[in-house]
Amino acid sequence: MVTFDDTQADPAATGRVAVVGLGPVGAVAALSLARAGVEVTVFEEAEALSTDLSESRASTFHPPTLEILDELGVADELHQVGLVSSTYQYRDREQGCVAHLDLAAIAGDTRFPYRLQSEQRNLVAIIERRLTIMDNVRVLRGTRVRSVAPGKDGATLHVDAVGDRTAPAMAGAYHADWVVAADGASSSIRNELGLAFEGMTYPERFLVVSTTEDFAELLPGIASVNYISDPREWLVLLQTPVHWRVLLPVDADAAGIDGAEVQRRLQSIVALPRDYQVAHTRTYRVHQRIAETFRSGRVLLAGDAAHINNPLGGMGMNSGIHDAAAAASAILAALTGDHREVDTYDQRRRTVAHDYVRVVTHGNREMLRESDEQERRRSQERMRAIAADPTRTREYLLRSSMLAGRTL
Repeated sequence: MVTFDDTQADPAATGRVAVVGLGPVGAVAALSLARAGVEVTVFEEAEALSTDLSESRASTFHPPTLEILDELGVADELHQVGLVSSTYQYRDREQGCVAHLDLAAIAGDTRFPYRLQSEQRNLVAIIERRLTIMDNVRVLRGTRVRSVAPGKDGATLHVDAVGDRTAPAMAGAYHADWVVAADGASSSIRNELGLAFEGMTYPERFLVVSTTEDFAELLPGIASVNYISDPREWLVLLQTPVHWRVLLPVDADAAGIDGAEVQRRLQSIVALPRDYQVAHTRTYRVHQRIAETFRSGRVLLAGDAAHINNPLGGMGMNSGIHDAAAAASAILAALTGDHREVDTYDQRRRTVAHDYVRVVTHGNREMLRESDEQERRRSQERMRAIAADPTRTREYLLRSSMLAGRTL
């Protein structure tokens, strides 16, 4: 076991930052810091990035996220493995299209008036390739951060090797000036710091099915993103570059769904004379939770380590990437002696998570599952009125695309 010796550091170095987690949030934080000349070490427990093309993870990149990625120089490459989605629909399972929304209405507000559909692993792969050739970056896969001890002038991480890719000699203690904890919903950093993760768990689970069937052919006129309301079984149909993804609610005790039940659910959307071609399925619990603080001394929490929400609206990964950009900006300022951004990081990002992301995503779920017929009609009339009015359309899209979150 070895302790990393910082006494050999170049005195001209701008600082040392540890990033825990190499998902999309940690990747953006690491690249943002590294491009500014900071010495960055990334600790990631997984020994390799998943190559399972059927795996269902976050895949929607909203306009302000694309702006961040463009500033980092990775947006063009992400577009090469993505699908541009410039429209989306709110639909009713019986009535069909309720509102068709075109993001061209916000073309004057962003360079990217659309959603880009691309699995999150694509972004991680693009950024990791860049990080591994940078002299001021170490990416240590197969390493688990066992504990963290914040101090006045930084934090000390105690790291274990968990796989064959990482030499046991890399286990030990690492001191950083700042730490970005982007280690997911079960964050060991957050737990080690004793921070409460307050909120609620939804009573149902979500079932996600990836299929190679083309719903654009099966349901002519649909958009590449569709939110479909129904008081008994709402759903989301979302096109990615490789699959169509179907999201449905299932009973809370349904830890797993067998193939026959998956087929029944899919056949209820559009009946086929044969089984659907299914590439991947999974069920998961859905939460709305926010850490009691996003900062503990020199440790900043970002992404799922700081807040989690239901996926309706595609705001989880996006708000996490926004956290990462804000955390990196705050740390860079602090390394020059300006602590104003780090001092307000918790308040700013918690406000977005609590007052914006939580509210919008929960509202999306409630609208899709509304069972009161009068309320359902009022909601549909409201969405039709929004889609018919250019001013209201723009205001609505600024909120749903997360551009409005930049002003909070």
